[in-house]
Amino acid sequence: MQFRTKIPIPKSNHALDYNSKIVSLGSCFAVNMAEKLDYFKFQNSCNPFGILFHPLAIEKIIDFSVSRRQFKENDIFFHNELWHCFDVHSDLSNSNKEDLLEPLNAIIKATKQQLQEASHIIITYGTAWIYRNIESDTIVANCHKVPQKQFNKELLSVDEIQESIVRTIKFIHSLNPNCNIIFTISPVRHIKDGFVENQWSKANLISAVHTVLNAENYKRDTEYFPSYEIMMDELRDYRFYAEDMLHPNQVAIDYIWKRFKETTISEIAFSTMDEVESIQKSLSHKPFNPDSKSHQQFLLKLQNKIETLQKQFYQIQF
Repeated sequence: MQFRTKIPIPKSNHALDYNSKIVSLGSCFAVNMAEKLDYFKFQNSCNPFGILFHPLAIEKIIDFSVSRRQFKENDIFFHNELWHCFDVHSDLSNSNKEDLLEPLNAIIKATKQQLQEASHIIITYGTAWIYRNIESDTIVANCHKVPQKQFNKELLSVDEIQESIVRTIKFIHSLNPNCNIIFTISPVRHIKDGFVENQWSKANLISAVHTVLNAENYKRDTEYFPSYEIMMDELRDYRFYAEDMLHPNQVAIDYIWKRFKETTISEIAFSTMDEVESIQKSLSHKPFNPDSKSHQQFLLKLQNKIETLQKQFYQIQF
């Protein structure tokens, strides 16, 4: 007897391996998956501008990077003793104006190079709800705790999201025509928007993504990984949520990663992943007696394993 349904996920036509260069962009679930890629020592860059939740925020940052647009003083503002930029996450905010602007423009340059060299870009959309600054009439990526009365809250329509996705793909392919783009919807529940509103938002995202990816122009270089659907259908139980009942817990993250590995990572990489995991576990080992002969032999054996692996993949560093 089966006690759950398992989503059939087709194997990727552009599977990842240890030669792949990956850029991950989007919501906090993008960070969860990027941490797994980092743990297994894939070549991965994640959210250089911090966590971004909605399609227009991700599109704008990609546009900035591709066109090498520079952030200027009128792109930042002072609030609660810090300088902020509405287009990036508050992790980048700074008490010094120059120490915000200069790193932002350095990140623009670095991100353009990463997008140019990427074999795969993973984009995770979190919500279709956006906030529009009333004074400037511009959509922001992050409100930075500015009073809500300064914003109008809006829901992006399916058509608006589709248009944003198409522009995002075109920006990427104008710089890197051979890049493969994997789209996914974050399983994190945005309940602050409301229960019905969260589902409405996810529905608009899912509908827009699939409409674009099923268009003949985009089938060759785009794919969909069903993170949200795995959480909703394979893991439909609150025991797979963190204490806030909004975010997937570690068990859920590990399971979704397992499905990602099965479908989106090449089998030729599995043996290397096993070797990396073995080394990672050895590195986290805490000896009872660090000075013992047996531990010194253990360290020597570990170093030999690392060096053997690095001869095959120079980019792997522990």
